[in-house]
Amino acid sequence: NQVLEMFDHAYSNYMEHAYPADELMPLTCRGRVRGQEPSRGDVDDALGKFSLTLIDTLDTLVVLNKTKEFEEAVKKVIKDVNLDNDIVVSVFETNIRVLGGLLGGHSVAIMLKEKGEYMQWYNGELLHMAKELGYKLLPAFNTTSGLPYPRVNLKFGVRHPEARTGTETDTCTACAGTLILEFAALSRFTGTSIFEEYARKALDFIWEKRQRSSNLVGVTINIHTGDWVRKDSGVGAGIDSYYEYLLKAYVLLGDDSFLERFNTHYDAIMRYISQPPLLLDVHIHKPMLNARTWMDSLLAFFPGLQVLKGDIRPAIETHEMLYQVIKKHNFLPEAFTTDFRVHWAQHPLRPEFAESTYFLYKATGDPYYLEVGKTLIENLNKYARVPCGFAAMKDVRTGSHEDRMDSFFLAEMFKYLYLLFADKEDMIFDIEDYIFTTEAHLLPLWLSTTNQTISKKNTSTEYTELDDSNFDWTCPNTQILFPNDPMFAQSIREPLKNVVDKSCPRGISRAEESLGSGPKPPLRARDFMASNPEHLEILKKMGVSLIHLKDGRVQLVQHAVQAASSLDAEDGLRFMQEMIELSSQQQKEQQLPPRAVQIVSHPFFGRVVLTAGPAQFGMDLSKHKAGTRGFVATIKPYNGCSEITNPEAVKEKIALMQRGQCMFAEKARNIQKAGAIGGIVIDDNEGSSSDTAPLFQMAGDGKNTDDITIPMLFLFNKEGNIILDAIREYEAVEVLLSDKAKDRATIFKGKMIPNYIIDSNLEIENMDQKSSENDSHKPTSEEAPSESQDAGAVSEEPEGGGESSAVGDPDPSSPASTDSASVSMADPDPLAPGATEAPEPARAPGDSQPQEQSTQTEANAKAHWEREVQPMETILADWTEDIEAFEMMEKDEL
Repeated sequence: NQVLEMFDHAYSNYMEHAYPADELMPLTCRGRVRGQEPSRGDVDDALGKFSLTLIDTLDTLVVLNKTKEFEEAVKKVIKDVNLDNDIVVSVFETNIRVLGGLLGGHSVAIMLKEKGEYMQWYNGELLHMAKELGYKLLPAFNTTSGLPYPRVNLKFGVRHPEARTGTETDTCTACAGTLILEFAALSRFTGTSIFEEYARKALDFIWEKRQRSSNLVGVTINIHTGDWVRKDSGVGAGIDSYYEYLLKAYVLLGDDSFLERFNTHYDAIMRYISQPPLLLDVHIHKPMLNARTWMDSLLAFFPGLQVLKGDIRPAIETHEMLYQVIKKHNFLPEAFTTDFRVHWAQHPLRPEFAESTYFLYKATGDPYYLEVGKTLIENLNKYARVPCGFAAMKDVRTGSHEDRMDSFFLAEMFKYLYLLFADKEDMIFDIEDYIFTTEAHLLPLWLSTTNQTISKKNTSTEYTELDDSNFDWTCPNTQILFPNDPMFAQSIREPLKNVVDKSCPRGISRAEESLGSGPKPPLRARDFMASNPEHLEILKKMGVSLIHLKDGRVQLVQHAVQAASSLDAEDGLRFMQEMIELSSQQQKEQQLPPRAVQIVSHPFFGRVVLTAGPAQFGMDLSKHKAGTRGFVATIKPYNGCSEITNPEAVKEKIALMQRGQCMFAEKARNIQKAGAIGGIVIDDNEGSSSDTAPLFQMAGDGKNTDDITIPMLFLFNKEGNIILDAIREYEAVEVLLSDKAKDRATIFKGKMIPNYIIDSNLEIENMDQKSSENDSHKPTSEEAPSESQDAGAVSEEPEGGGESSAVGDPDPSSPASTDSASVSMADPDPLAPGATEAPEPARAPGDSQPQEQSTQTEANAKAHWEREVQPMETILADWTEDIEAFEMMEKDEL
C-alpha cells in the first residue's frame, strides 16, 4: 500500500505539472522540455518530445492494478504523442524506454482485452506506433558493421543534411547490444522480420569482436571498423545490459547460441571481474590487471542476472556489499571506491538495486530481502520525496537534490518494489508469463513460438567448452534450492555485514560535515577548478603541481614524495586517476573531424588551406558540401563578446574575431545578429599552431544552440595571422569555409580563372615532379606524417578563468612517466565541458611554413608579407609545397 501511495504521488505530479513533457522537474514543479532548459549533454538524448515518462510507465500501471488509469493513459498516448519530431535522440534510450514502453503497453493491453473487462476498444494502436518508431530507428543501422550509430534524428534519420547527426564513430557495447528483446518482439508481434535481423546482426558483430583470449568485451567500439576504443571491461556502465540481453534473448527466443555466448562471457566475468564481493573492471587484453579502483552503481543489476542464471552465492555476496553501502549513505552513489568511499556522489534514483532485491527474494524466499525493500522505501520517502514528486540526489553525502525525476523511476522502481511485497492475489495476471526488459517492460514468453523467421539451433563450434556444473538451475526458486536450509542466504551474508564500516576508517558523518568538524572529504577531479586558490592549495598538499603550458593547456604532475603525508599522497594518486578517467568519461560522442579555411582570392586562388577546428553548434559543413564562401571582415569589438558596432562592415561577410572573454556561442550569436554569414575565431595565445597543439572543438555554452545557423571555425594564432597578414597586404580577402579543401575547378566553377593560373599548371606539375623526386630520397621533418593528437572540445570562458584546451592521453595504463603521474586536462568548469579526444589526421596544407625554394631564400619567405606584391612566378614558388600537400590532402580527405 505504501508503494502504491508513493507511485500515485510521483505519477499524479507528472501528469498534473509536466505532461505532455518528457519528464517532471520535481523541484520547480514543471515539465522538462528539451531545448527550453539548459542542456545536460548526453543525458538529454533520452528526451524526444514524445511524453517519455507516460510511455515508460504504461505497463507499470497494470502491474500495480491501476487498469482504469492505464486505459486513460493509452488513449492519451494514441491521441497526443508524435514520433515524427525533428530531434536527435539516443538509439539505445529510445529503444529501451519508448519502443519497449509501447511494446510493454501493447502486451498488457491485449492481455486485458482478452480478459474481457478493460481495453475492449483496443485495436493494436500502440503496436502500430511501435512499428513506426522501429522504422525511424532503422537508419541508424546503416553501417558496414551492422552496429548502429548512437544517435538518430526521428524525422530525418542519419544521413540527411538536416539530421544533425551521423558524424559519430564510437558507441558503447550496451548501446549496440541492448536491442534484441525489443526488436525481436516487434518482429514477432508484427510479422516483419527486418527488426530482429538488424538486432541479431549487431549482436553477432560484438560477439565476433570479443577479445578471444579473455572472452571479454570493451566498453566502447568503433561502429565502422569494430576496433575497441575503450578496452576496459566490467559489468557496469557501457556493457551491463549487453550481458543481460544475451541471457534474456535465450529465455524469450529459445536460441541456443545466445545462452552459449552468455555462458562463455559469464565464465570470463567470474574468472577475472568477480572479486567477491566486488566486481572490478579489468583490461580485456590483460584481464588479471584491474582497470580502475572504483565501481559504478549500474552494476547493481548483476546479482539479479546471476539469479536468473542460477548462480546464487555470488549474487547474495555482491548484493549484501551494495546494501551495506546504501546503509552508510542512504542511497547507492553513482560510483564508489574499493574501500567504499564516495567517488561520484549523485544518485538519480536508479532502480537496479531494487531489481536485484526482488530477484533474490524470488530465489530465496528469505524475508531479509523484504526488510531491504522496506529500507529503500523509507529512504525514498525520507530523503528524496518533495512536494511535486521524488527528486534525484545531487550528493548523497549532503542530501542535496537535483531537479530531475527520470522516467525509469516510474517504469522500474515502483514495479520492482510492488512485486517484492505483492502476494499472488494482489496481481491481476501471472507475472511469470512475461520477461522483463532492461527497462522492466513486459514481453510475453509466448513470442518465442510466434512468427519465427530464424533458426534457433546453433550449429557453430566456436563456443568454449565450459564446466556448467554450477549452473544446474536456471530461474531458481525456493522449492528447488532451499527446501532444507532456510539459513543458506544468511550464512553467506554474515561475513559481509561489516565489510563497509571496516573499510571506511576516514569516513565522516553528514552531521560532522555540516558542522564543519572532522576532516574534509578529498578533492574530486570533477569538482576541480584551476582558478580556485583553495583547490590549488589542496593539490600542493597532495603533491600535485599545476603547470600552465604556452598553448593554453594545463598540465598536472604528481610527485608522491612531495605530498604532506602518505594519506595525502594516496588522495593525490586517486585524484590523478580520477582526472584521467574524467577526461575519458567526458568524451563527447559528437567528435568532429577538422575543417578547412581556404583562401580563394588573388593571389592565392585556393592554394592556401588552413586547418581549422570545428564547432559543435551552427551549420554542419559536412552536410553542406559547397561550404560557405565570402570576404572576411574584422569585427568591433574584436572579441565579439558584445553587440557588434560595425555591422555594415560585417554584413554578408565572414567575421574574424579573437578568442577569449566570453563563450564561443555568444560570439556566434553576436556576429549572426550583425548579418555575418560565418565566423572564424582566432586564438589569442601568441604563437599557437596546429603544428604543435591538439585540434580544438568549440563546444556550446550549456544552453540550446539551435538558434546558431552560421558556420563557426577556430584557427590557431599562427594560421589566423596568415589571414590577418593577407588582409593587410591585399585588403579584400575571400575565403571558403568547408569540411575539406576544394580543387580549383570546383572553387572557380562558372567564374573566370586568370590565364596565368592556367598557363602555369604545366610549370607547377614539373616543379611538383622534381620536388617529389627529391623528397622521396630525403623527406623533411615537416613532410613526415604527424602523430595522432587529442582534440579538445572547449567552451570559451573569461580570461583568468583557468582556461585549458586539451586533454592528455586518457588511457589509465599510461598516465605517467616512470617517476611521476602526469595528465594534461581541460578545466572541468561546468561552463567549459571537458575535452574530448579524437585522432587528428596528417597536417593539412597551410599548417607548415613554405620551405625554401631555389628562387627565394628562407629569409625572403619569412619577410613575404612585409614586401610588396610579388611576381606570380615567385608566389607560385612560395606555395609549391602547399600545392603538393593540397593534392595529397584531396586523396586523404583531410
